[in-house]
Amino acid sequence: MQKSDHAPPQPPPLPTIQGITNSGSLSFNSSTNMNMADEEITRSALSNFRAKEEEIEKKKMEVRERVQAQLGRVEEETKRLALIREELEALADPMRKDVSVVRKRIDVVNKELKPLGTNVQKKEKEYKDALDAFNEKNKEKVQLINKLVELVGESERLRMKKLEELSKSVESMQ
Repeated sequence: MQKSDHAPPQPPPLPTIQGITNSGSLSFNSSTNMNMADEEITRSALSNFRAKEEEIEKKKMEVRERVQAQLGRVEEETKRLALIREELEALADPMRKDVSVVRKRIDVVNKELKPLGTNVQKKEKEYKDALDAFNEKNKEKVQLINKLVELVGESERLRMKKLEELSKSVESMQ
């Protein structure tokens, strides 16, 4: 925006009213001069108005051009920032795709593990129950074996006693 060195044209001074008679009436000449002066003032005012309008329009165009230039720079900077953002995101996690694939695979394996874990717990319970039953039967077997050993021992003792009695009886017969 540059200011012009010269000031806008000023309207000419109003003509002095001459020819006023003592009775207070104007002469024909002064009335015609007044109309011409009014026209000159009107033309001058119109000319000033047009000059101001042109100056305003010129300034408006200058401002519009500066705004367009700023918008162009803003668009360029926006594109540049978008590229920088993409580079930052890529830099933050260069293995993002690989990590995502592995995470999804982990989720799938976790889903597969759940029923297997349930199955393991069920089988462990069955195993524990079977082991308890086995140990119980084994304990019973041991008790029965001990009873058998005891009975066999008692039977042998009784037989030995009977044999001794029979042997004494045979000896006494002699």
